[in-house]
Amino acid sequence: MVAASRATVSALSKATVKDGRIAVVDIGSNSIRLVVFDGLKRAPATVFNEKVLCGLGRGLQSSGQLNPEGVALAVPNLVRFTALARAMGIEKVDLIATAAVRDAADGPDFVATVEEACGHPIRVLSGAEEAQLSALGVIAGNPEADGIMGDLGGGSLELVEINHGEIGRATTLALGPLRLMESCGDDRQMARSVIDKTLAKVAWLGAGHDRAFYPVGGAWRNLARLHIEQMRHPLHAIHGHTIASEEALRLARLVSRQGKSSLSGIEFISRRRRETLPLGALVLGRLLRIAGSSEISFSTYGLREGYLFNQLSKQHQAEDPLISSASEIAEREGRFGGLGEGLMRWCDALFPGESDEERRLRLATCHLSDFAWREHPDFRASHALRRILHHPFVSIDHPGRSFLAYTIFLRYGGAPDSRASSSATALLSERWRERASLLGAALRLAFRVSGATRDILDGSRLNVDGAVLELILPGDGSVPDGEAVQRRLRALAAIGGFKEARIVV
Repeated sequence: MVAASRATVSALSKATVKDGRIAVVDIGSNSIRLVVFDGLKRAPATVFNEKVLCGLGRGLQSSGQLNPEGVALAVPNLVRFTALARAMGIEKVDLIATAAVRDAADGPDFVATVEEACGHPIRVLSGAEEAQLSALGVIAGNPEADGIMGDLGGGSLELVEINHGEIGRATTLALGPLRLMESCGDDRQMARSVIDKTLAKVAWLGAGHDRAFYPVGGAWRNLARLHIEQMRHPLHAIHGHTIASEEALRLARLVSRQGKSSLSGIEFISRRRRETLPLGALVLGRLLRIAGSSEISFSTYGLREGYLFNQLSKQHQAEDPLISSASEIAEREGRFGGLGEGLMRWCDALFPGESDEERRLRLATCHLSDFAWREHPDFRASHALRRILHHPFVSIDHPGRSFLAYTIFLRYGGAPDSRASSSATALLSERWRERASLLGAALRLAFRVSGATRDILDGSRLNVDGAVLELILPGDGSVPDGEAVQRRLRALAAIGGFKEARIVV
């Protein structure tokens, strides 16, 4: 067990990175993966992502060596990964290795071979660094995370306590599915005993009682996908997918009892992943029972994202990743630049007494309100809705994502009861539907008044005078009204329950 803090990973690369793309090659016990990010920023977008399941850690426990077949598969693919990065013009290519390379007697020889073949150094992470960087990844994707993070790789399980976005106690355990396969074979009872005895050594695991558990890693992401398919969940987004602990236990129990042949009909689970998924489910189930977690919230952010997050300044780390991402989309795809802050002020009068989370989601919606203007008018609403529902936003749960998508759908004129929006509205309470309707109508009016230009938007605003909704326009005639403006003002007043709507010059 190790005491964790961000300071212990400060030795990782802090070099100034030019504006541009960054490649991270993650050499794990079960898979190797190349991820190209669009830059060192608060919410980096993935430009390229490719993995190969090599199984470097297969047989490591008994032999003490990396799996020869895995090495033969990994080396040429790592050469391919670094060659791709060079072809993309990426100057910063970081190779990081975890449990298998760290623990194997021939790990240094493997590192030397890869470094010579690829022309890039490999950073072999200690167990403490691996645990902390994975936890930083969860924090990067969910700044208010509170509970325990678990990152299950092929050769190890990293557990870290997270206290409202701050790292607490941590440990690395030899509980990866590849290790369990080697030591226990198909004997689930033996595997259960090994898992329980290992977890019992973590004295602080009870700190997870009635708090969230944040699963990270490919095996557990596949469990999330299974649950989404099994329950016919409206959104096919893994990040932020949250389920009660009892429901997660039922899923884990079911999957842990399956064999490879039982899982063979599930197309989105690869053949190699089917071998390790039942043991991954068994680890999750035993962990949830011992920790007493109340729910699990899946994270698509982990080691690689934490590695980047650790290189940001404290100022950038403190940014809201949802707002950063939405604002960047607005600046890149809005007709005349981002209008998010201006739109917020413009319709503030409609939303008195907001909570911080309500205001935050309204700001994200305002930032995204002009990003689909290039689409054909007949399809803007439906395309915008689908794009928001499936965009890799973080720091947002599924109901929040649905609110964003449904509001923008209405802003582009989508019918409130349309079948196209049912995947979003299924997750919204009546109150949030009403809020989406009000904000969507306000944004429609704002764009009709301003023509998506900042000067006109800043020269007008909404005002509430008792039961009367007022559209305030400047007296110099620089923002004239018209029939379309009056019509949308009346529609907004009706949705908001106002008795009268008027234009005040």
